[in-house]
Amino acid sequence: MMEEMTYVWRDRKRNFLGLPWTFTKYALTQDRLFITTGLLRTEEDEVRLYRILDITKSKTLWQKIFGMGTIKVSSADKSLGNFELKNVKGVDEVKETLSRLVEECRDKKRVTNREFMGDDLDGDGQG
Repeated sequence: MMEEMTYVWRDRKRNFLGLPWTFTKYALTQDRLFITTGLLRTEEDEVRLYRILDITKSKTLWQKIFGMGTIKVSSADKSLGNFELKNVKGVDEVKETLSRLVEECRDKKRVTNREFMGDDLDGDGQG
């Protein structure tokens, strides 16, 4: 039986008017970030929060008008790499929540910069 996930934050990517009419969904748990895309063929990417190296927030004029922004994430995840959460509503709060959870996960796993230089500290075989 699968354990039900508890989400800290969930939303959809917004269109240019700030409406959630897209096929990209974002979800955040205590230890993972999910990006699901597609309608007929869906694809879900996930990154463990301790693998996130840096988070940057940006807002274009259009995004400011509609209360949105973009979160740019630099990660050590081999499959996802660097990525963006585009047109996020309440971007300031989301970025702060993500940043806090990343630090908590890194502290909990005692992850240091060595993990990102190829050491396999968690033993999952993914360097």
